[in-house]
Amino acid sequence: MSRFSLAGLRARRSVDVVSSGHWATAQALLAGLLHCAAFAPTEAWPLQILALAWLAGLSWSVAPRRAAWLGACFAFAWLGSGLWWLYISMHDHGHLPALLSIAAVALLAAGLALFHAVPLALAAWLRDRGRPAEAGAGAIGAWHGGVWALCWLLGELARASLLSGFPWIASGYAHTVGPLAVFAPWVGVYGICLIAALLAAGLVGLVGRAWKPLTLGVAIVLAGQLLPQDFTAPSGQLRASLVQPNVPQEQKFDRERWGTNLADLAVQVDSARGQLVLTPESVVPVPLAYLDEAVLQRFEASARGRSLLLGTFLGNEQDGFVNSLSAFGQGAPYAYGKRHLLPFGEITPLGFHWLVRLLEIPMDDQARGQHQRALEVAGQRVRPLICYEDLFGEDFVASVQGDANGQETPEMATVLANASNLGWFGRWMVQDQHLQFSIMRTLEFQRPLIRATNTGATAAIDHRGRVLARLPADTAGVLEVEVEGRRGATPYARWLGRFGLWPFGLLLAVLLGLAALRARR
Repeated sequence: MSRFSLAGLRARRSVDVVSSGHWATAQALLAGLLHCAAFAPTEAWPLQILALAWLAGLSWSVAPRRAAWLGACFAFAWLGSGLWWLYISMHDHGHLPALLSIAAVALLAAGLALFHAVPLALAAWLRDRGRPAEAGAGAIGAWHGGVWALCWLLGELARASLLSGFPWIASGYAHTVGPLAVFAPWVGVYGICLIAALLAAGLVGLVGRAWKPLTLGVAIVLAGQLLPQDFTAPSGQLRASLVQPNVPQEQKFDRERWGTNLADLAVQVDSARGQLVLTPESVVPVPLAYLDEAVLQRFEASARGRSLLLGTFLGNEQDGFVNSLSAFGQGAPYAYGKRHLLPFGEITPLGFHWLVRLLEIPMDDQARGQHQRALEVAGQRVRPLICYEDLFGEDFVASVQGDANGQETPEMATVLANASNLGWFGRWMVQDQHLQFSIMRTLEFQRPLIRATNTGATAAIDHRGRVLARLPADTAGVLEVEVEGRRGATPYARWLGRFGLWPFGLLLAVLLGLAALRARR
């Protein structure tokens, strides 16, 4: 072959490789978008497994660096499309220029994508220490499929735990319905992440006629359908009134609107008929100590004969203000303070005060609450949660764990109550996503959960994860519901309360260590 023709052949091969690389990148991005489509407001749980299988097929037979890139592209598309509503808070309410707001969302998605890129690089490295797979992606077997699934779980746990954690639309949340939902009271959302990843790896193995990985995943799912599901018992009924003021976010912190907004809120509370009246997060947008005595007396009068949980701020300028729910009427004095704070919205990371000042976020640097005590209401114990605290079941599991034998204790909550304000983020996707996370908590702990929000989704969920009632979004109203409190503890609550998420870490350390030893041999 002439020197000229050899050079031409090399050039064509180079073009083919580049084209193939671009095509794989495009597929990873498309698979990430498909993955996002599996979450609320849809209930398309099969898409989550199919999208993950697509990623596994793309990343399995390539070098670690390439696997990391494909994993990053997948996660960037998945999280970027799932968190796009952050643009509304920055542009519409923070008044950042549109391009800068888009860039900020993209930068966040890219940063979160690293949590998934690194584990996929690890999976590729463990695959025979970087040697090519025997027959491409289709050669994935039961052992290697398990390693890939564990590495996926590693990324999910890292994103949920590091830098205060942000496990929004973690892959297991797509399975609040479907056959994997039965695992929630046993292994929780992260156990479901692992099982879904095993099924995804099994589908890839099926391409190469390797039946063992999929057979293993299907066997686990079928066995799960036989697991016991009843771990809690009724503890009585609670009538609750869930207030949805629907105050536009741009008016919420407007001093000229405070009087009108508080008067409208008082009317809604007066009309409520429940034993418990739950209001949204920061429905009173100023520290309680700053309110006129006449306003406080009005709420005390409205709460007479029942319990009112009012979203406000407690504390002082010296110790910091705490995002709180303060009780009026029965159960008072009582206050719950938010403990898991949101970076940039409630606590400012070091070096980013300039950005928070630019966004003009009110009450941007807050103090943490101190306790997890439930509120006694009509024979039930109500455990408050504020905003995205219900994403972190490991934080409040002590309230549903019971004693060392899983038996009821005086502090054990029978009802969970979430107060949120999603008015910062518009209506589309974010409300349904947050509702889906609340549903997962009811499945994990088998407790009803009631939600009061400013603009939606105000709803009541029973201990089986069924939405009993929900107010329309962007509508002012009071949702009157009756929920059945529950006592007792699920297996997941028992072991999570004793060990936290560390059993998952131990499983990862042991099996990934075995994989490394096997690769070295």
